[in-house]
Amino acid sequence: MSRYLLRVAVAVALVAGAAGTSGCSDSGEEKAPKAGGTEGAPPLKWGDCEAPTAAEGGGQAPPKDWQCATLHVPLDYAKPEGETIPLALIRAKARDQDNRLGSLVFNFGGPGGSGITTLPGAAKEYEALRERYDLVSFDPRGVGRSDPVLCLDDKQLDSYYASDSSPDTPEAQKQYVDNTRAYQAACKANSGKVLPYVGTENAARDLDRIRQALGDDKLNYFGISYGTELGGVYAHLFPERVGRAVFDAVVDPTKTSEEGALGQAKGFQLALDNFAQDCVDRGDECRLQGSTAKEIEDNVVRLQKQLAAKPIPGIGDRMLTESSATNGIAQALYSQELWPLLEQGIDEAQGGQGQLLMALSDSLNGRDQNGNYSNIGAANTAINCVDSKDRYTLEQTKAKLPSFRAASPVFGDFLGWAMMSCTGWPVPGTWETPDVSAPGAAPIVVIGNTGDPATPYEGARKMVERLGPGVGVELTYKGQGHGAYNSGDPCVQQAVNSYLLDGKVPAGGTVCTAAPTPTPDASAPPSEPAAPLGA
Repeated sequence: MSRYLLRVAVAVALVAGAAGTSGCSDSGEEKAPKAGGTEGAPPLKWGDCEAPTAAEGGGQAPPKDWQCATLHVPLDYAKPEGETIPLALIRAKARDQDNRLGSLVFNFGGPGGSGITTLPGAAKEYEALRERYDLVSFDPRGVGRSDPVLCLDDKQLDSYYASDSSPDTPEAQKQYVDNTRAYQAACKANSGKVLPYVGTENAARDLDRIRQALGDDKLNYFGISYGTELGGVYAHLFPERVGRAVFDAVVDPTKTSEEGALGQAKGFQLALDNFAQDCVDRGDECRLQGSTAKEIEDNVVRLQKQLAAKPIPGIGDRMLTESSATNGIAQALYSQELWPLLEQGIDEAQGGQGQLLMALSDSLNGRDQNGNYSNIGAANTAINCVDSKDRYTLEQTKAKLPSFRAASPVFGDFLGWAMMSCTGWPVPGTWETPDVSAPGAAPIVVIGNTGDPATPYEGARKMVERLGPGVGVELTYKGQGHGAYNSGDPCVQQAVNSYLLDGKVPAGGTVCTAAPTPTPDASAPPSEPAAPLGA
C-alpha cells in the first residue's frame, strides 16, 4: 500500500502472475545470517489457525500446514513493563528443515493490510523462498486481530464511501468536512486507547520483538509498498540486526504527505495512460470508444461527471457514485491482469450498469459480498495520522487542488481533498518524513517498477540514497502494476531469490525488462482489499 493518501495494500497486486523473459545480472556473496536465541521476547507457542476475522477481511482458514501464534508486546515502548497488546502471527515452515536459513518476515503494505490473511493467499508466489525459510507474517498493531482500530460500522461505511470525495460546491465541501470529523470522532470513541501507539516506529519495534521470538539473530525481511517504509524505519533503529532484506514497490521516504499524494496522482494517471494506450493498440478488440488514449480518458472524465450528477445502479440497493467509480478504476490499475475488468467495468458503467466498478471499489475498501468491512481503512488512517505531522486547512487544500488536477484529471481532485484526512485527528503526528538512514546495515535490495501507479518509480532511488552508502542496492523493473516480484518476471525473481537464498547481492543498477505478453483474462475482482482512494 503506498504510504500516503491512496493507501494501498499490495495484496491487490498479488493477482499478477504473468511471466516474461528478460535479462539481469548479479554479483557478490555473503554468508547466511545465523538463526539463534531470543533476547527477551518469549518463544512463540504455535498452533492451528482459525479463519480470518471480519477485521482481517474474512475468508477460510489457511491450510493445515500453516500455524498461528500470538506475541504480546508493550502498548507503549516508553513503558516496556506496562500494558501489552497482542500481535497475531502466521507461518509456514521451511520445506527443507536441514538447510533452513531462519524466518523470512513479510509486510504486504497498507498501512493496514492483514498479513494473516494475505500471506497464505499469496504463498504460491514465494514457494522458492519457502524451501529454506519459514514464511512468516503478522497483523501489525491496530490491524486485523492485533487490537484493531475500529471506527464506523458497516452500514455507516457504506454511506461514507459512497459520499462525495471531490466536493465542488460550498455545501458539498461542508458535508465533506463534516463526514471527516464524524469518522474521526468514531475512531476516537471506539479505539482512543490505541490511537497514539499504532505508528510505524512502534511497529518497527514490534518487528524486533518478532525477530527475537522467532529465535533469529538477524531479521530477514520482505517489505512491499508501505512495508518498505516500515523496513526502512526498522533498519534505522536496528541497523546491526538487519539480515537479508528486500524492499519492493518502494515508498519515497523523502516526500511529505502532500508530495506523496501528488506523486500518486501522477502515478495513477500514468497507469491509466498505459491502460488507455493498450486499448487503442488493440483496435476493434477494445470495447471503449476513442481512437486515442486521450479520447478514452476524456470519456472516463465524462463518466465521472455524469455519476456526480446522477449515480447509476450498482450492487443490490447501492448506487455507483462518482467516488465509488473512481475507487474501482484505481483498484483495477494495480495490476495489468485487472485491465480486462477495468475495460469491461467502464464500458458497462457508460451503458448505465455499475455492478463491476462497484465490485472493484468494494475490494479496494475491504468490503466483502456480505457487506462486512475489514478494518484496513480505519487502521490506515490511524497509522498515517500518527506518523505524519501534516494537517491541512480547507483553504490550504482548495489552494492546492489546481496542481493535483493538472497531475491527473481523473484522480487529482480525490487525492487533493484526501489531504484533509488527518485534519482534526485526535492524536498529533510524529514526523514530516521518516528517517531511514541505516549506516552499517547489511545490503538491502530495493526494487522500483517504472509503471507502478501507487509507489512511483523514483521512490526506489530516494530510498537507496537515504539508506546510505553500501546499504541500498537498486534494481529496476520495467513493467506495469504495483510491485515487481509478484509480476512473475524471472529476472526480478532470480535476483531476489539469489540474494535471499544464497546471499548473492545483485549488481547495483540491474535492470529487468518485462517481455510483452498478451493481457491475461480475468474473471473476478481480487479477494484481497487495498484501501480506499482518498478516504
